[in-house]
Amino acid sequence: MKYFLLALSLLVFNAVNAQSQVDHIVEIQTNLGTMRFKLYNDTPKHRDAFMQLAREGYYNETLFYRVIENFLIQGGSRSSRNAPPGKRIGYGDPDHTVDDEIVPGHIHKKGALCAPRQPDEVNPFKQSDISQFYIIEGQVFTEGQLDTMEMAVNRPIRKKVIKEVYTPEIKAQLKQLKAENKVAEFREIAEKVKADIEAKMKLDPKTLVFTDQQRKAYTTVGGYPDLDGKYTIFGECISGFDVIDKISKLKTDTNNRPYTDVMITVKIIQ
Repeated sequence: MKYFLLALSLLVFNAVNAQSQVDHIVEIQTNLGTMRFKLYNDTPKHRDAFMQLAREGYYNETLFYRVIENFLIQGGSRSSRNAPPGKRIGYGDPDHTVDDEIVPGHIHKKGALCAPRQPDEVNPFKQSDISQFYIIEGQVFTEGQLDTMEMAVNRPIRKKVIKEVYTPEIKAQLKQLKAENKVAEFREIAEKVKADIEAKMKLDPKTLVFTDQQRKAYTTVGGYPDLDGKYTIFGECISGFDVIDKISKLKTDTNNRPYTDVMITVKIIQ
């Protein structure tokens, strides 16, 4: 009996584990075409919340109300349902927030399905508003452009670190060693200063270094790297990239709302 119960529990565990690894596919239908998305299993809170709202028809008949070419298309807000032309929309729903699930390997490449949120000053824990979603269009970057982005972010950080490590006392000590022609001692201290600067740069969370994955994506399919690490990405487009392009190119008003309404229907495929 004991072995039977053990075997049964293993079967249940394996079934649950297998279910968690199944690819969940959703379809976002619009009057400009249909997109399909794979939801990530390593962002289960967002995946499950999105699918639950989709089952309830929460997103149906809402609009893509915020459209910015070479950036993103955003929709799903209930305030967009039946909204008259020109109305400012896109308010969040405090009843549908989810704890952040920011995974380093998930990046804002073209077609990334993401959750918006309130700014850090009012939302320090980066909770997502899953009652809405945005899809990245972005743009294709060159390697040089990515290098420039890294330099723009890292230069002021490096300047601050150098000031902390390369103190007046260290400068005076090196100056004295140079005057005394003590090459070995000079090099030892100089190398330590250099190593300390590099170590502090790596430890600073604001330092920007694009991974090989990011560089490959942003120089091929494109995207919007500036958002990486700041918002939860819980899925990616697997078909219908042309629909993203069509929506992103619509003419918009001063609130970035398209003059042509793009209505949403979300269906769970599997």
